[in-house]
Amino acid sequence: MATADDTWRYRDRFGDSFGRTYFRRFGPGVVSSVGVGTYLGEPTDADDDRYRAAVTTALDSGVNLIDTASNYRAGRSEPVVGCAVDSADTPREAVVVTTKGGFIPFDGDRPTDPAAFVRREYVDDGPLTPADLARGSHALDPAFLAGQLDRSLDRLGLDRVDCYYLHNPETQLAVRDREAVYDQLAAAFELLERRRAAGDIGRYGIATWDALRVPASADAHLDLGEILRRARTAADRVSTADSDAPADDDHGFAAIQLPFNVQMADAFTVAAHDHGGERVSALEFAHREGLSVFTSATLEQGELASEGAIPPAVAAELEGDTPAQRAINFARSAPAVTGALVGSRQTTHLDENVAAGTFDPMGASQFDDVFE
Repeated sequence: MATADDTWRYRDRFGDSFGRTYFRRFGPGVVSSVGVGTYLGEPTDADDDRYRAAVTTALDSGVNLIDTASNYRAGRSEPVVGCAVDSADTPREAVVVTTKGGFIPFDGDRPTDPAAFVRREYVDDGPLTPADLARGSHALDPAFLAGQLDRSLDRLGLDRVDCYYLHNPETQLAVRDREAVYDQLAAAFELLERRRAAGDIGRYGIATWDALRVPASADAHLDLGEILRRARTAADRVSTADSDAPADDDHGFAAIQLPFNVQMADAFTVAAHDHGGERVSALEFAHREGLSVFTSATLEQGELASEGAIPPAVAAELEGDTPAQRAINFARSAPAVTGALVGSRQTTHLDENVAAGTFDPMGASQFDDVFE
């Protein structure tokens, strides 16, 4: 697991190579504000090799944030990340590894009949019933999630992940009402609090696509105020029942992941979440509650790496030698953002992305002015 001492030593090793606030607090330690995402790509040996090289290079270049998920690239991403972390010169204790559970993962290849695979592996002789499934591929049942966490630890080759996300919980809104989804999250949070007490995870959160950035009236909306209340209640229940539960804070809900970029800035502009009776944006809520935000879609799958993709008035405010660097620094400038995740299969792109951190982000007032 990542430790405070080792992540701070990592920061001391690389800090002088980067701009101010490149390394940011996460828990008791620090993490780079540029991270490697591993979502894109095909379930092939060639992409395995590319990601293995990219993650290893990143760790040896000043990036100690690696994000993956059980279902990425048909289940091949986690083993590659684990192999790269193990083979890098950087100590494991200096690396923040995050993964996710919720979507049913395949076994390394995309099956010709995904529905038959899910039925055979997870319903007929597994922990799920058809009623647990949303869109045939997503579940938040605690028994399922417990098995998925065990699977992730095994495939990563780690004894602990530093942050475990519930993956796109809004998927469940396709088959049940919002209150029922909050109840699912509460049960899942109790499981994660117990696994935190057992030392299997450091912290947990939710990784979303729509839930936290759409208006409160939208079908896909989930409210951060209610989610945080459910996490606090779950922690109280676990701490009351289990003397081994952590006593250093009141819950382990510490992070959210959501898409955020110059073309998809809803997490900053849409006041969708209840905070003490006031409606605020996801980023403002996270800022007030001390939650870490990690951005996905930072480059909008490469679209923002093209000249002219960032509006000229915004680009003029951003530091960086390339459009990709300026896009990354837009995300790094937003309030509450701890790290901007960027998919990096090619080491040439990785070098460019990491170099974004050599430039300073915008200050708070400068960032606000962009939206005036």
